[in-house]
Amino acid sequence: MSKKLYIETYGCQMNISDSEIVHSILVDHRFEVTSNPENADLIFVNTCSIRENAEKRVMRRLNELKRFKKSNPRLVIGVLGCMAERMKESLLAEAVFVDLIAGPDSYRDLPKLVDLAEGGQKAINVILSADETYADINPVRLDKNKVSAFISIMRGCENYCAYCVVPSVRGVERSRNPETILQECRILFDQGYREVTLLGQNVNSYDWEDESGSLGFPQLLEKIALINKDLRVRFATSHPKDLSDELIATMVRNENICRSIHLPVQSGSSRILKLMNRKYDREWYIDRVNAIKKNLPDCGVTTDIITGFCSETEKDHQETLSLMQWVEYDYAYMFKYSERPGTIAAKKLADDVPDEVKSRRLEEIINLQQELSLKSNQKDIGKTFSVLVEGTSKRSDKKFMGRNSRNKVIVFAGSNIKPGTYKNVTVTDCTAATLIGKLAE
Repeated sequence: MSKKLYIETYGCQMNISDSEIVHSILVDHRFEVTSNPENADLIFVNTCSIRENAEKRVMRRLNELKRFKKSNPRLVIGVLGCMAERMKESLLAEAVFVDLIAGPDSYRDLPKLVDLAEGGQKAINVILSADETYADINPVRLDKNKVSAFISIMRGCENYCAYCVVPSVRGVERSRNPETILQECRILFDQGYREVTLLGQNVNSYDWEDESGSLGFPQLLEKIALINKDLRVRFATSHPKDLSDELIATMVRNENICRSIHLPVQSGSSRILKLMNRKYDREWYIDRVNAIKKNLPDCGVTTDIITGFCSETEKDHQETLSLMQWVEYDYAYMFKYSERPGTIAAKKLADDVPDEVKSRRLEEIINLQQELSLKSNQKDIGKTFSVLVEGTSKRSDKKFMGRNSRNKVIVFAGSNIKPGTYKNVTVTDCTAATLIGKLAE
């Protein structure tokens, strides 16, 4: 008889992709998926360690989930992913009801770990791999719309940004065999998917080499785009140091590579960027954005920003604001700096910006980005876009929603529209977050 698996996923798109891999592995070992933790024989929480608040949120949720052990003493609760890797054995001490700990490179070992946990032992595997990419595993897709899918093309990171735990919890960079990526894309298209998002901690540093030759990210991207012109291709996350002219030229040649680039800047100050070990300065970043604007004038740029990093001054903060105004980002993920144990910054730099200053600067950044997002959307009023329909709107089943190539959400009225189809929509209004439109005549 099959057992029931319930999984919750926190953090980045890569974690969503990893959860799909976990589902695939366990479905092959007599588990079926449930959306209700009360019915589960196995509960997994796939975690994020990028910020302290993310870990606190997971710990709160774990303490909520442990109540299901009262009604089902044989229930196994496991922690997966980055938090499992970072905290290792200490997590078992802090949450004694947790039965299983598995890092991002140990998912193939989950059936054996589950068996151990079901037998009453604490099961743990947090060994990082230099070559694991899960290339041969066909993920069980968890998305509801069956229109857009995530595809992991590489794992790990070797940038060692001063604030970041990713290299220590995700391991070294390793790229996946391109033939397995192309095959996965073809299968998804044949199944009705019309958009894929290529994922990697540093996606544009993808680099595959074997006896037949080498393949970089621009070449891989073009091969995927050529599968079918009706397949949209996105990618995240790009590191500014690896955003090459060749990559931009590839996007120019292939219209189905979406006109949207997520290019984390983190700070507008060259001094802070150097402390962060970001491997570029303000001028380099501006040059890359200029290259985008020149060659892809219809391309949107989104970003990540950290405020209050070690020794950040008011001048540094103002440089971030001025860069935001110059780029005119469509959207930004914005955070206060949170010191993470084991990082370069935690070891060598003082977290010396007062929290109230961080909060004030973050508020200023958020307010500015709201203005920029609204300004960007207002420019689209009157324009007509090809929208990939994802389904009905969250607020009304009489309206549909989808995204244009620039990754902007557009809501519009309609009836009997099948998800996965393309519709031309004219924008009539907007908010800072959403475009509002009508079907083009």
